[in-house]
Amino acid sequence: MAEILSQSQVLARVSADRAQQLTIAFANGAFDLLHVGHIRYLDAAKREGDRLVVAINSDASVRASKGPTRPILPQADRAELVAALRAVDYVVIFDEPTVAPLLELLKPDVHCKGTDYTVDTVPERETVKAYGGRIAIVGDPKDHSTTDLFSRLK
Repeated sequence: MAEILSQSQVLARVSADRAQQLTIAFANGAFDLLHVGHIRYLDAAKREGDRLVVAINSDASVRASKGPTRPILPQADRAELVAALRAVDYVVIFDEPTVAPLLELLKPDVHCKGTDYTVDTVPERETVKAYGGRIAIVGDPKDHSTTDLFSRLK
């Protein structure tokens, strides 16, 4: 099982990994109601680097972006579920509206986004470009969504 770390702890781990010449891939999301699309996204992200850091939106940031009825699962539960996936090495929770500050801190070699983006539409593309990283669009087509699952459950 991957470790759930604070931002300072994940920075220390990433620094140690870099000292061993390991590459860092990074993925992020809410990961509310984990589904097969999430698994495929994270498996593909792991293929982009030696270590995969997954940043999970805090409960407050999910509510701000998806509304007052979300998240369905609290951040600690979402982090534990993601940490249990074989592709994931480190999990960190972030509270900011975007993942850009965490990208600036960690400077992963590859910032992985799902197929609902293109390299040109990734919100953090300028941040990644500024520190010299690259963006990879990974995973299967966006045929799965937590919002759709949530609607079906209602």
